[in-house]
Amino acid sequence: MASQKLSLRLAVCLLNISEARKKDVVERVAKAALWNNQGEKKIQTTVLNIFSDYDYNRSVITLAGPVETLGNSVLTACVEAFNLIDMNDHVGIHPCLGAVDLVPIYPLSDSVSLEECGRVACDVAEKLTLDVPDCSLFYFGYADQPLKRTLVERRKELNWFNRSSLKGTERKADVGAAISSRRGLTGIGASPYVMNCNVTIDTQDLSIGQQIACAVRGANVGGLAGIQAMAFPHEGTVEIACNVESCNDETSSPLTKEKEKHISYCIQGEEYVYFSPSSIEKHIKKLANNFGVATVGTALVGFTPERCKNLAEMAIGEGNGEFWKKRKILTM
Repeated sequence: MASQKLSLRLAVCLLNISEARKKDVVERVAKAALWNNQGEKKIQTTVLNIFSDYDYNRSVITLAGPVETLGNSVLTACVEAFNLIDMNDHVGIHPCLGAVDLVPIYPLSDSVSLEECGRVACDVAEKLTLDVPDCSLFYFGYADQPLKRTLVERRKELNWFNRSSLKGTERKADVGAAISSRRGLTGIGASPYVMNCNVTIDTQDLSIGQQIACAVRGANVGGLAGIQAMAFPHEGTVEIACNVESCNDETSSPLTKEKEKHISYCIQGEEYVYFSPSSIEKHIKKLANNFGVATVGTALVGFTPERCKNLAEMAIGEGNGEFWKKRKILTM
């Protein structure tokens, strides 16, 4: 069994769909990844985790498998999501544009390249336009050739943070149909692993959360490299939602000065580093204390890259496609 695990060239998709309030819908999307159109089970695909947030009305489904076959699982899950979710009915506080809002493909095994993940993303996009003819998609990262614009860059270009006019002329899909109000616009691409780490602060004052998010954001002076952050009202408190990007040698100089705060891993022999969830939590706690506010919890949406790879090997080795049912604890 161990040798089987070592031979797998793994990748993962953290599929973001615009539904969290209907558990049956979310689970139908997850289960769709595990079966092909002939009703045969995909034995080397596993759903490691489902993270649903009621206020956001958004779920993140972690799909892992060999890079050679992962695209088929992502495709069947996306088709099911498009069939079940109507953006005309969607209400939630998290920004989104699509019923399937985000389809990022990340390498897990060192032997899997970013370019290969980009090709998987492009292949999924092309097949989606055949299976769901009225869907609309934009590329980012290694699927966006030759520019390789980041997800953040594409979202800014497409005004992702403002959904008021889904069919507005300022938004154009890279592939697929003109943007419809039912399907919306889907981002699909590939990059080094992006982790989601959300820290809750004990206040209802959104302005405090916004100031903390601004201070954490890597693009700002004094921020944490590789961190994108937003603040949202959440269950009577405020949540600082952080996207934690992995940085390579070209972009990681602010990280390498604080080695005790970051974790490293490799993609095809090249080192990537990211701030650890605990260091992000401590940093936000310090900033919150300046406002006289305490932190009350941290949620990791999915896993760190290393944990994701290890669990994928375990789940696939066990033949456990519905691994998420074994995981009940989502907070750190």
